[in-house]
Amino acid sequence: MAKRAADPFAPVAAIGRTLPDVELTTTWGQPTLKVRGTMFVCIASHKSAEPDTLAVRMDIADRDALIAEDPATYYLKDHYVGYPCVLVRLHRVGADALRGLVIGAHRYVIAKTKARPGRVPPSTRPRRGARPRSGD
Repeated sequence: MAKRAADPFAPVAAIGRTLPDVELTTTWGQPTLKVRGTMFVCIASHKSAEPDTLAVRMDIADRDALIAEDPATYYLKDHYVGYPCVLVRLHRVGADALRGLVIGAHRYVIAKTKARPGRVPPSTRPRRGARPRSGD
């Protein structure tokens, strides 16, 4: 019987569990960490990404610097160019770097969501097509 490969997202999820307001969920069928309803890291689901690749939200300038510094670990595919994220080969990234990426992405998303005035958290948004109840 073949040995089952370890879950490549398990270390990411373990780091995420130590951060405030984080939920483990899925996006496009792939494991995802969200903070206050917004994705900050997930297994890349687009077919252009390599297997076991983590998509990590971050500033585009920081992303470009990481790719220039270590293209064997960090990369980008055309599909992701317009998004503030970097693709990370999980089998190449060290534990300390992974922790820094996850924590940095968490901070990045929190800062971005706080910067949007009038943003309503997803859990309090009315359902699409829902009618207000009388008295609302």
